[in-house]
Amino acid sequence: MKNTLYFDIDDSESEEKVFLAIEEEQKRIGYYALPEQETSSIFKYVESISDKIENIAVIGIGGSSLGAKAIYSFIKPTKKLTRKLYFFESTDPINISMILSEICLENTHFIVISKSGTTVETFAIYKYIYSLYNNPEHFTFITDAGSPLEAYAKSFNAKILYLEDNVGGRFSVLSHVGLVPLALCGVDINSLLLGARQLKTSFFQDGYIKAPLLKKALYYAKSHRQHHINCIFAYSETLKYFCEWYVQLWGESLGKKQRHTPFNVGLTPIGLIGPKDQHSFLQLIMEGTRDKSVTFIQIEDFQKDMHIPNISLSHLESLNSLNDLSFSKLINMQCDSVLEALQEQKDIPLDKIVLPKVDEYNIGSLIYYYELLTSLVGELIDVNTYDQPGVEAGKSILKKKLSF
Repeated sequence: MKNTLYFDIDDSESEEKVFLAIEEEQKRIGYYALPEQETSSIFKYVESISDKIENIAVIGIGGSSLGAKAIYSFIKPTKKLTRKLYFFESTDPINISMILSEICLENTHFIVISKSGTTVETFAIYKYIYSLYNNPEHFTFITDAGSPLEAYAKSFNAKILYLEDNVGGRFSVLSHVGLVPLALCGVDINSLLLGARQLKTSFFQDGYIKAPLLKKALYYAKSHRQHHINCIFAYSETLKYFCEWYVQLWGESLGKKQRHTPFNVGLTPIGLIGPKDQHSFLQLIMEGTRDKSVTFIQIEDFQKDMHIPNISLSHLESLNSLNDLSFSKLINMQCDSVLEALQEQKDIPLDKIVLPKVDEYNIGSLIYYYELLTSLVGELIDVNTYDQPGVEAGKSILKKKLSF
């Protein structure tokens, strides 16, 4: 992937300071090491699942589902996968009923994911599905060692996989949480990890991505009170759920009280899909309050050779310039045109990320890029990137309500 910044900031001392802080952080935060993990045990597990299984269903919420969903939705349109992947991630009864209507329970393997082992939403859904179909061979549980869920799964000899040490939910996509369901569907998880690993190497060993990542993080941190809304403008429908993953990662990691002051800070994430959102949200970016930065994400090779037919329509001859143009070229022209229009405003921070193609390697790189960027910005704005006290407060109140 290539990242081009259309803004500049020169503060080599701050860049070096935050880089050293992130190097030190690797010793205690688990997600940094995930790209180097050995995958043979995952493939052994995959082989243990019956060939008669046609669907994989994840029962989990937030970090337990968003990452795998983002990768699956990116890869699925361009690759013939071996199984379909579904996500039970809402207590909305309409959503639960809809998904159940699409799958055959006897041909589905369910992966129940809860780090704590007591996630209310996850087990509300699990209990309902278990009441319909309770074959232990069709359930795998992913949780922390020693959790109540581990004890429950052991009570009827169900399959148990464990979360890696010190990996929070929203940073867990490259752990068992994401890799297991993706591998079961035929996604090339080794290529996924390779993309993440090579981006990590580039950052920590003075490669091509180090300078833009540090400059971007530093710019966001220094301007976070003015440009406190960060928009991704992704020019491919395949990135729709990546944007949802980014919203959780960015919002839950950076919206905090500072560690050394009483102030509340944060950067609000917004995920947009072009060219659709050119006809809605773009107006707000172009002429609205100057509180937003925009990152464009573009795909070089869509691997779909579709062209607009050479047809002339009566009274619409002015549109003949579209004739024979590939859709991939058109959508990238739209992206570049919007970027250039925003550049002319001269007061909107912009950058562009280009992915060479739609495959596991490139989405792995993009995932790890945003995880690193989140950690860098969190360090620079002085928050604990890895806790979520605001979320826990809501969970605590819900559990009190349920106890009556």
